[in-house]
Amino acid sequence: MRDVIIIGSGPAGWTAAIYAARADLKPLVFEGHEPGGQLMTTTEVENFPGFEHGIQGPDLMQVMRKQAARFGTEIISNMVDSLKQIDGGFEVVSKGEAYQAKTVILSTGATARRLGLDNEKRLYGHGVSACATCDGFFFKGKNVIIVGGGDSAMEESSFLTRFADRVYLMHRRGEFRASKIMQERVRNNQKIEIVLNTEVTDILGADHVEGVVLKDTVSGEIREMKIDGVFAAIGHEPNVALVKGLIDLDEKGYVKTVPGTSKTNIEGLFACGDVQDSRYRQAVTAAGSGCMAALDAEKFLSH
Repeated sequence: MRDVIIIGSGPAGWTAAIYAARADLKPLVFEGHEPGGQLMTTTEVENFPGFEHGIQGPDLMQVMRKQAARFGTEIISNMVDSLKQIDGGFEVVSKGEAYQAKTVILSTGATARRLGLDNEKRLYGHGVSACATCDGFFFKGKNVIIVGGGDSAMEESSFLTRFADRVYLMHRRGEFRASKIMQERVRNNQKIEIVLNTEVTDILGADHVEGVVLKDTVSGEIREMKIDGVFAAIGHEPNVALVKGLIDLDEKGYVKTVPGTSKTNIEGLFACGDVQDSRYRQAVTAAGSGCMAALDAEKFLSH
């Protein structure tokens, strides 16, 4: 029976591991099938404290992984197949092998919904993004497209106008589902051009985004458009399949935690990072919540 098992290996999971290992809790981390989380698809990270000249997303995750290992974190590069409560704690099963722990820290993150285009994955981090807050800075003086019709698309479009010369807000339908006040802000922003009844069907470019193929959803007309960046603002999916039916989720499907803590409704089960954060979704806030989860677990174990 271990003290703590950490499921997930983004900035939240690695920070939890660093703190837990330094508290001599000998954590076991399951990296999962996407070690490092969403930062593994990010190129330059310039807003994580401590890196004056920025750092590549995968490099940041490698540094955090090594730091966790340095303090004695055990790392298994497998997915977790199931998680259940047992007497005195929890049982985690991975590839047919069972592991037991008094506490579990869930840091499985969230997955940005993609447009589902062939070139989207290839150009991710090279002009394709799902986070205006993270990557808007790289599009100073450029023209970008943002795809979406909800409040997030409105908010991110407005944010991008701080950097881009022109922001094209594209939606495949004839009207937005966003709140009226958010729509009004977008319509009053002279740097935003609204393009309705239009969908992006392909992204063009060899090693960076150079343009897109657009389809008119009413007439079926196809045209190409030169562009420097494509942002998807069509939501995120929290990775909660492992705990559905076990712990409480909010109305958006994210893990519910007690405000100001990482505690879930199950004693000894803590959640941190994007799996419980539908608002900020930043590497630094994920890391902070990973620290909280380790400290909460340590306090729980001490009692």
